[in-house]
Amino acid sequence: MIAVVQDYGDATPGIVLQARQTTPGGYAGEPQGSSLAIVGATGAGKTTLVNLLARVRDPDEGQVLIDGHDVRTLPLDALRRGIGYIPQDTFLFSVPIRENVAFGRPDATDEQMMQALTVSRLINDIEQFPRGIDTLIGERGITLSGGQKQRAAIARAILRDPAILVLDDALSSVDTHTAAEILTGLRTLMKGRTSIIIAQRIATVKDADQIIVLHDGVIVERGTHRQLLERGGRYADMYRRELLQAELEEG
Repeated sequence: MIAVVQDYGDATPGIVLQARQTTPGGYAGEPQGSSLAIVGATGAGKTTLVNLLARVRDPDEGQVLIDGHDVRTLPLDALRRGIGYIPQDTFLFSVPIRENVAFGRPDATDEQMMQALTVSRLINDIEQFPRGIDTLIGERGITLSGGQKQRAAIARAILRDPAILVLDDALSSVDTHTAAEILTGLRTLMKGRTSIIIAQRIATVKDADQIIVLHDGVIVERGTHRQLLERGGRYADMYRRELLQAELEEG
């Protein structure tokens, strides 16, 4: 279950994540394979929010709960092993693509590697590389495009098979069509687990089970894509601006 909580009655406000299945056929309170999207302007606090999850920093007040446990009570190594985090700025090594993707899980089978490459849609580009998946890339992936770098990072996170997958604007350099394909694949792959998607583009998050809008570090709106559009608030304004920009670019 995914719930971002601001008012819990007498309880302390915070974030609640259900990372594993708790009832047959689904989660308590949310469908199996739930996804949470976080949107907001630059500086709204989106990355800060997910940094609390992996304890990059701890909250000044309130709690972050995973499966009912305050993350501060969990062993840090175990907590971070269960989270697959994909940042916007990807770090790749000057080694073959295979080794970059397998970083953190060098014992992965060829079948697992192929699944990660397929879901990330990096498989579409492998044939273009001189030695396929064994092609050496430059330091920090200098020989790859921005979209290819991000898809390599997504493949790496998928291969780790995390309980919680966080995409922190990790599709910003990927075209809208390919991003939609990746998200469709992730929904199947992450069935029964938790996904958190941070994005600037509404098109990237509109199919999430729950969307929250941050403004100056505060959750100002929450709901599904349709619910938020019907309210005509900040999210609806963001969506209209995005549609207008797309129309202008096409024209």
